Amino acid sequence: MTKKINLFRLSKSKKIRHGSIIPARAKHKLRWLPNALTLCNSWCGFASILWTLTVYERVPQDVNEYSAVYNILAISALIILGAMIFDVLDGFAARMLNATSMHGMQMDSLSDMVTFGVAPAVLIAVMTHRVQGIQTTSQVMITYLLCAVYVGCAALRLATYNVKAIEKSGDDSTFHGLPSPGAAAAIASLVLAMRVFDRDLSSFAWIFPVYAAILGILMVSPLPYKHLGKWLLSRKGNQALKIMLLIVLLYLVSISVIIRFLQ
Repeated sequence: MTKKINLFRLSKSKKIRHGSIIPARAKHKLRWLPNALTLCNSWCGFASILWTLTVYERVPQDVNEYSAVYNILAISALIILGAMIFDVLDGFAARMLNATSMHGMQMDSLSDMVTFGVAPAVLIAVMTHRVQGIQTTSQVMITYLLCAVYVGCAALRLATYNVKAIEKSGDDSTFHGLPSPGAAAAIASLVLAMRVFDRDLSSFAWIFPVYAAILGILMVSPLPYKHLGKWLLSRKGNQALKIMLLIVLLYLVSISVIIRFLQ
């Protein structure tokens, strides 16, 4: 009899050990958390757009202060990078809480469209306009057109992802086409690099919208990319490399913040 009880306790302990860390009751109470994190993602995108537009108020058009323009736009870039934390955490929380749903997937894509589609395009358009100075009508139209290519490709990229997720086709650890957060990170990194470089780049401002359009085309290209969020949170892969990447990211963000506050 004692042996049976011990075997029962042993099997029960194994189930607890291999089961979920979060109790079922706590999971039920926290089912709102993934959607809340997704909303934080979209709010970051909205805040980035609003802060980018303040450059017209804070730095008058007739004042040639490119350093002041870079300072404002660097904050917008940091907000976009901060939104990526919420973008990774909402999916992680949904899997941990067994709260994945079609509603959450649609919310995630709509938030990504605002934060990683519209906000970076606005950032590039405003930066090109302010850095280049007085633009002709054709220059303005070309800038808007190239930024529109980025926005349109981001919409196509997110729609394709949703369709594949609904059909459950393809490997979910690999993307085909540059993910929209990756494209937004490339634009944010460019803005932060300009803030650190802090030079008058009015002669090269035409490159910025071209750069955005190229990133847009990469989003709809068939090139395979790894799912960075799942790769970082998974137990597989080179752990040392993951730690190194996180340290470099934290270092870059810290340096940008320190530079901002030392001005």
